[in-house]
Amino acid sequence: MNTAILPSTLLLTLLMSVGLFFFIRASTKDRTETAQLVSPLNEASLMPQLKEYFRGRSYRVAAIDPQQNQVSMTGFVKPSWFLAIFLTFLALVGLMCLSLVLSLLFSSQNIPFYGIVLLSPLSGIFYWNKAGRVEDVLLKVESSDSEKYTTITVTAHRDEIISLEEALQLKKA
Repeated sequence: MNTAILPSTLLLTLLMSVGLFFFIRASTKDRTETAQLVSPLNEASLMPQLKEYFRGRSYRVAAIDPQQNQVSMTGFVKPSWFLAIFLTFLALVGLMCLSLVLSLLFSSQNIPFYGIVLLSPLSGIFYWNKAGRVEDVLLKVESSDSEKYTTITVTAHRDEIISLEEALQLKKA
């Protein structure tokens, strides 16, 4: 094989490995957001639905602030088996590519580069340890002056807000 091709392939493979590393690291990033949601229901009929929704998602009430009409809840978010396996598979493929290029580039030294493929389960373990964590949710419910709609201000993980929006048919304000 042409000697100019292998170093350039190594460079591209290393760039791919850096991207894979940051992708695996970003899988555990905190994505807490604040959103305002609107419901056509009044506060009295909306509160039991919110209470049941968060109870079903294994959140428990941590604090209640009656002056601001705000509730703080906590709950443990479990990591995803699918994502842990998927990240391990991606790391396996990436490390296989890197070991193949290194073994072709340094074929004269007979160094077994395929052993680095054994590091791929570390990405799944990293995700599993970092993704399982306690999440906080701040919930503030306010009725409009005309009582035609209720505004809910939620500070939570992005996926939790999307799930709440879909479960209770809420609209973004």
